[in-house]
Amino acid sequence: MSGTTYQAFEDFMESITITDYQKTSIVAGRTSGVNADLKEAFPSTSDLPFIEAKLMGSAAKGTIVRPIDDVDVLAIFSNENKAWQNSYQYDSQAFIYRIRKAYDGFHAVQVGTRGQAIRVFYQNGGHVDVAPVFIQADGVYHLPSGAEGWILTAPFKANEWFLKKHAELGYNLATLVRLLKKWNQAHSKRLKSFHLETMAAHSFSSLSSNRRTGLQKFFEWSGSYLDVSDPGGQSGSLSGYLTWSGKDEVRKSLAQASDRSLKALAAEEQGDNDEAKRQWRIILGSSFPA
Repeated sequence: MSGTTYQAFEDFMESITITDYQKTSIVAGRTSGVNADLKEAFPSTSDLPFIEAKLMGSAAKGTIVRPIDDVDVLAIFSNENKAWQNSYQYDSQAFIYRIRKAYDGFHAVQVGTRGQAIRVFYQNGGHVDVAPVFIQADGVYHLPSGAEGWILTAPFKANEWFLKKHAELGYNLATLVRLLKKWNQAHSKRLKSFHLETMAAHSFSSLSSNRRTGLQKFFEWSGSYLDVSDPGGQSGSLSGYLTWSGKDEVRKSLAQASDRSLKALAAEEQGDNDEAKRQWRIILGSSFPA
């Protein structure tokens, strides 16, 4: 049972942070599985040779939370045989459906296509989103746009930027982002994960290990960082999926969370841990210790 607000946060952090077993059996294991599957389907002798699958997204940054929803993997294909120019330059959907078809008969229970990625479901639960790409330049890839065209993406450059910010902020950023993801999940999931991570990284020039004050400052400041740009340098503003009214709703949600977190901090300061935890539970969701 969590007595103090500090202990409640420690218990909550432990409950939402993936275990070492999950890192190896789910995250690393499923990335290796994608590598093995696609190497078998697209060997070096193929007109579309597969190079490697690399972990990206939240799992690569250390911001993934429990329960694990998905693991994001970039599947990199070679253009040495000019497959992009000859077959797929004007039809990225044909490319993604070819990768999808290659999964027929593999160990997955079900495979679906999600515009830019193939979602692979596993018998023991969970799924992996496999985003197939062609190399365009060093660190930059052609990714299916979700229609027939392509967009450029540089996920590993974006990851490097985030991890550099994490180090600059005393290695406290990823932990704070995991808490913010629980807030986002508890309040309509208005923000995409990559967008939220980038907003958090922009919101601080310094960050202590006090998760409660860090959360309050994010809620207070981050409304000014909704229109942050892709740190990989390819996608422009990350808020493009939000309408004007959608941005307004996000700002209102941030303001409400800032107000509640101030009340929680004041209650903790006055020794009323029950009230502090009650406020944080409203902010972070019903799994936060009462």
